[in-house]
Amino acid sequence: MQKRKIALAENQGLVREVLAAYLASQLDAEIIEAGSTHELEGHLERNGSVDLILLDLLLPGMKPGLEALSRLLELNQGQPIVLFASNAGPSVVIEALEKGAAGYIDKTQGARSMVNALNFILAGETYLPAFMRLTPRRHSSDERGLTPKELEVLGGLTIGLMNKEIAQNMGLSEVTVKMHVRSICAKLNVKNRTQAAMVAAQFGYQEPQAARPGRLEVAASRPAENPIDLAS
Repeated sequence: MQKRKIALAENQGLVREVLAAYLASQLDAEIIEAGSTHELEGHLERNGSVDLILLDLLLPGMKPGLEALSRLLELNQGQPIVLFASNAGPSVVIEALEKGAAGYIDKTQGARSMVNALNFILAGETYLPAFMRLTPRRHSSDERGLTPKELEVLGGLTIGLMNKEIAQNMGLSEVTVKMHVRSICAKLNVKNRTQAAMVAAQFGYQEPQAARPGRLEVAASRPAENPIDLAS
């Protein structure tokens, strides 16, 4: 069986080499290393798309405005690109998602958590770390017009629950939950549930202690094995 190809675009050579070796062993993948957007674009032009690109926010050529992301998505033929940074702000992550990124992995996460997240993305999902999937601290309608039920649904979205799971937790039908999700997206002026979760972070919501972990939460919160400090 042919190995997956993952492009690791990281600006720090030592971090890139250590991480490449770790991911190759944990994901049984061929890791293509790049130290700049120019180098990464050259590889994609010569060799075609890869299964996933892990893209450092500080990679030469990325700024301003994540201008390289759209070009890389085109060269990679729609295959997932994941933003990789240390403590990126919500506005930056939202911009990346709007441009087509498949998620964000923070360099302060443990090594095992990163592997879980990459497997999740390779399965076709969108990933955000637990601390960016926040739920409302308020229980009444807020200034954006969200009703108590919509706030509760939003809480489920931000910990990665599917509509069916939210419906079961709230004692509602799945159709009703879908209606709430559409209403939330319209009121928050976003296109999808992932963007709604990110906007919720900017609006001052926080994760409740009693929140039931969803599929995304599991990927983000497992204890790290052989932790690697990737913060830059």
